[in-house]
Amino acid sequence: MNDFTLTIYRKLLQALLDSGYSFYTFEQWCDSKASGKYVILRHDVDLKAGHSFATAQIEAKLGIVASYYFRVVPQSNQPKIIKAIALLGHEIGYHYEDLAICNGNLEESIVHFQKQLAHFRQFYPVRTICMHGSPTSKWDNRDLWKNNDYRDYEIIGEPYFDFLTTKSSTEDLKIEPALYLTDTGRMWDGDKYNIRDKATISVSEKKVGEEVIIHSTFDFINWLAKGNTANALMITTHPQRWTDKPIEWITEYVAQHLKNLVKRLITLGS
Repeated sequence: MNDFTLTIYRKLLQALLDSGYSFYTFEQWCDSKASGKYVILRHDVDLKAGHSFATAQIEAKLGIVASYYFRVVPQSNQPKIIKAIALLGHEIGYHYEDLAICNGNLEESIVHFQKQLAHFRQFYPVRTICMHGSPTSKWDNRDLWKNNDYRDYEIIGEPYFDFLTTKSSTEDLKIEPALYLTDTGRMWDGDKYNIRDKATISVSEKKVGEEVIIHSTFDFINWLAKGNTANALMITTHPQRWTDKPIEWITEYVAQHLKNLVKRLITLGS
């Protein structure tokens, strides 16, 4: 069985359920509704929005809710799909990249942000946002908030400020212990290909108390089967990577390897 298929994705979700995890959206976590042993399942819809509807359907059938963050680009911003995913009970958020789009102009960027936020609020009452890494841009989209406050726009949370930080992991004590896993690079341990999608602390070392090495989704499932000490997880996937269609799977496999090469050159040059 190949990795990054919808078949293995379904098995991963079932393994999480079998391990006793409950699922909450990031919006629900921000509202302090998450409790016990739980997962915040986050999807960054960078491309191929239709793939997100496929994962959303699988989740809904399993009684799982997730947070879907859509970009403004046409490959992601598909209103019919956004509405359909919202109707399944999932959260919709804005995957913002305004600073990169506006070439670092802060004034233009915040105006652009407000306009796009209003657009996505046509389909869902968006209350959380999540930055897009924009790996080929020199601009870090999170810098939009150096001189602005997203809470001024009725936004209650941004994962890189409110979950994946030292503050949220130690002072606030909402997540103890916690672990962050992302499929960036088409693997679960792709830090060397990861430019900005990182926690600001190593939660696997400081909170779980062990070095967790999970490369494939099969490793992930096996780790769950053995039992673990992570009471809270945030899992980020990019649904464009997950498909049961052979041609799409091969195309994504090849494209991701090329992207990883570019990202590696960027990280080595920075």
